[in-house]
Amino acid sequence: MTTLADAQAQDAADPLAPMRAHFALPDGVIYLDGNSLGALPKATVTAQEDAVARQWGADLIRSWNSNDWIGAPQRIGAKIAPLIGAKPHEVIVTDSVSVNLFKLIVAATRLRPGRSHILTEPGNFPTDLYTAKGASGILPDHIVHTEQAGDLADALGPETALMMLTHVHYKSGERHDMAGLTEAAHNAGALTLWDLSHSVGAIPVDLNGCDVDLAVGCGYKYLNGGPGAPAFLYVREDLQEEIHSPLSGWMGHAAPFEFRDDYEPAPGITRFLCGTPPILSLLALETGVELFADIEMKAVAAKSAALFDLFVAHVEERCGDYGLNLITPRDAAHRGSHISFAHSDGWPISQALIERGVIGDFRAPDILRFGLTPLYLRFEDVWRAVEILGDILDSGIWREERFAEKAAVT
Repeated sequence: MTTLADAQAQDAADPLAPMRAHFALPDGVIYLDGNSLGALPKATVTAQEDAVARQWGADLIRSWNSNDWIGAPQRIGAKIAPLIGAKPHEVIVTDSVSVNLFKLIVAATRLRPGRSHILTEPGNFPTDLYTAKGASGILPDHIVHTEQAGDLADALGPETALMMLTHVHYKSGERHDMAGLTEAAHNAGALTLWDLSHSVGAIPVDLNGCDVDLAVGCGYKYLNGGPGAPAFLYVREDLQEEIHSPLSGWMGHAAPFEFRDDYEPAPGITRFLCGTPPILSLLALETGVELFADIEMKAVAAKSAALFDLFVAHVEERCGDYGLNLITPRDAAHRGSHISFAHSDGWPISQALIERGVIGDFRAPDILRFGLTPLYLRFEDVWRAVEILGDILDSGIWREERFAEKAAVT
């Protein structure tokens, strides 16, 4: 039987335990939703006060130069690059995941004339599917072709222009074989585009080692950049001068402050900028990313795996009779850093947990999802969360009518 003392012993031996002090975590809350919205770094508050009061309030428009606002997208991209196995000049922070997907889908397919398929999988994150279908609608004769995960490699062929996949599935937490599928796509003459939103900051990623062409990722989950934080995109170095963004905004111009009528793309990754960067949001993201500066992603992944193992073991001991069906792979090499259970009454159970201070989330139709964020989650938190889950299931309190009403955000 897993005990509280066992969990506390793991915390005492945890090399990442000091990182928890860098976050503003409310008393009485066990936060298991950092895979959806990361916790607030304490340093972000101070940094934002400086950004608003001094940089904006006192320095005003001079800050574009004096505080290097203009260089923020490239500077922060370079800080994200080590987390995803990329070179500093291959990553830029800009726009949202959805906008970046659109830019890269269109740009990539234009590099593969005569090929009409954008290959992905059914059940991919909705914005990825919606954006791919929207992009295909403006690309002559292009279609979005979906295949189940196990059939993707065999579905690649001479008609495939681009394979677009999410590295870690948002519901199940299952992880694709990035290296193997990228190699298969290249052997078929296709390009690859990976969504790293549920990977970056949680598990090691090696884009260069896997020879990935293109990637996007989210700034507000494990990177703790704040709600709606800007996203990032990656373009492999040797593709940068031949690929062109379909959103040719002024910040992606080679000389934006010459204000010419004709468009000339900036060299390198900068051509994927579009409009004016959202500076306050960028600086909040930068603070979150800087927390990873002295951390090895192997240590993050090792703690993630240990948190998962404790969660599963204690659920099976404490809640084994209540129909919770683990849908996340048990093998750490095949998953990300969240754990999901299917249950026919997942929604009311999730709401009863939140009332007790255990904040996870729900994904339709029946998924209870819990984020395992190694920088600030303790093993004791996991043990106590499962105990509270067991109490709720024992009591049946989740059957009360007040837990049945759906919220706008789940």
